[in-house]
Amino acid sequence: MALQGPEELGEQVEEPEDLDDQDASSISPAEEITLPPGPGGDGDDEPEEALLLPWDRFSTWLHCICVVGFDLELGQAVEVIYPHHSKLSEKEKTSICYLSFPDSNSGCLGDTQFCFRFRQGSNRKSSLGYFLETTDRDAPPCLKREQGHYYGYVYFRQVRDKSLKRGYFQKSLVLISKLPYVTFFHSLLKILAPEYFEKQEPCLEAACNDIDRWPTPHPGRILTLPIMGVVIKVRIPTSYDKPGTSQLVQSAQTDSQVSIVLPTIHEVDLFRCFHPVFFHIQMLWELVLLGEALVVMAPSPAESSDTVLALVSCISPLRYCSDFRPYFTIHDSEFKEYTTRTHAPPSVILGVTNPFFAKTLQHWPHIIRIGDLKQAGEMTKQMKVKKLKNLKTLDSKPGVYTAYKPYLSRDEEIIKQLQKGVQQKRPSPAQNAILRRYFLELTQSFIIPLERYVASLMPLQKSISPWKNPPQLRPFVQQDFMKTLEKAGPQLTSRLKGDWIGLYRHFLKSPNFDGWFRSRRREMTQKLEALHLEALCEEDLLQRVQKHSEVEMVDLVLKLKDKLNQAEKEQLPVRQGTVAKLRAHIEAVVQVLPEDLQGILHKPDTP
Repeated sequence: MALQGPEELGEQVEEPEDLDDQDASSISPAEEITLPPGPGGDGDDEPEEALLLPWDRFSTWLHCICVVGFDLELGQAVEVIYPHHSKLSEKEKTSICYLSFPDSNSGCLGDTQFCFRFRQGSNRKSSLGYFLETTDRDAPPCLKREQGHYYGYVYFRQVRDKSLKRGYFQKSLVLISKLPYVTFFHSLLKILAPEYFEKQEPCLEAACNDIDRWPTPHPGRILTLPIMGVVIKVRIPTSYDKPGTSQLVQSAQTDSQVSIVLPTIHEVDLFRCFHPVFFHIQMLWELVLLGEALVVMAPSPAESSDTVLALVSCISPLRYCSDFRPYFTIHDSEFKEYTTRTHAPPSVILGVTNPFFAKTLQHWPHIIRIGDLKQAGEMTKQMKVKKLKNLKTLDSKPGVYTAYKPYLSRDEEIIKQLQKGVQQKRPSPAQNAILRRYFLELTQSFIIPLERYVASLMPLQKSISPWKNPPQLRPFVQQDFMKTLEKAGPQLTSRLKGDWIGLYRHFLKSPNFDGWFRSRRREMTQKLEALHLEALCEEDLLQRVQKHSEVEMVDLVLKLKDKLNQAEKEQLPVRQGTVAKLRAHIEAVVQVLPEDLQGILHKPDTP
């Protein structure tokens, strides 16, 4: 990758984040797979995929598929797991059982779709770990694989059946994955679930075989995915995409065999979710940005999960770094941890439907209570912000219950724009696009000053010496950052007035800042390592080592080989040809050593 001059180094820290995900789960029976670094999402890394073993392709998309049924004696139970060699701990199975069914009070007749998120119960290592890191490297922060959690995507069916003792047929088909592709997996379930309920297990086996023939979800690729006679076309986003755009367009010539084209794999309908509370979207944006404890009380898991996912995504492209549970029940293993009154509520967003939570979570500082989500084209009475003391009864009216005072003044312009859209019956996708763009611009206005300051912590290129360790990043000093806001703050890109300084002070104490800064620091450290490698590459190693002893020459070769191996493992953003050129320099040094030492140095590197 081409690098710029020293005066531009501060702005060149936009390289993709390296994912340190050793817990990505795999159901492949393969014990080990070694793959070369991928060239990116340009579709030309087929040799890598040729090395994948049976069920490895499936594992890059899903951990497993579960069928959860209701037994009169046992309650919810996992009836089937596909593929059969998939591993789930008993704790994970219990979580899936309880989270795959709506609460009894939800009254979900017919078909219902929703999603949940739960902790991975065991430290399961994947034989595909390195390959998954490679394919995940170019993904946007919000679309990287989960490290310690799974997503469960549910298609629940409840219909009357007099032949059953309970009088109802109740069953869920659940996709378990590390990928947050909510729109894609819900679309997939709409194809799979009706077929499964009609044809049962042979249908699942056929679906799993189809998925195991899919290409891997590499960022930047446009994929056509055949499943049970239907072809889905999707594009996996990359961290290089311009925010707020979709690069997937339908071509009549090439898409004649395509049944479904998905313009997005992960975005929920923000306007539909926020429609009842769009007077307060700016306050909700602040609460999510600051990692405040927030609970959504909804009438059904579908509305609960959609609203929580909408909240988490409203600060995109910033990644929400705290825990969030789109659907949370009293049977969850973290129930006691998250509902105890012995300490302050944790930084988490919970989506709940059981009325019991109105009492259990009454001490939480911020509560959104929503009714049925109407069609976004219908005008609903806007909820007011209410004091928490008013949330005492189970039949409390919908509203936002909080004592929080926003740092920023309310943006009346976006509210008028959305209201006008409702009155003029503007299509829901258009309203959604307006709201998504608003959140994107608000988040970018907030994060740009931080990006600019953190970029200034990067040492100049001229300070990098090939024969010294790479220089360290300068520390983040809150007081110094605050001084930059007077001339280069968010007022340059945002029309909003208010206490921006107070908002930044609060944000710098939040998990979202901690996660963002760790990621940026890792990227910049990798860039320094890459520049150091390039500086070494420009040196005449052979001439330099002639003045040194054989022991010193061997020591230098070993250190340089270790550095190269680490660079390839971390996929450092070096100029094309740098690694090959440096290897040639190292080999030239090895050739002047005695043959016995050459033999030792030519032994294969340990991966």
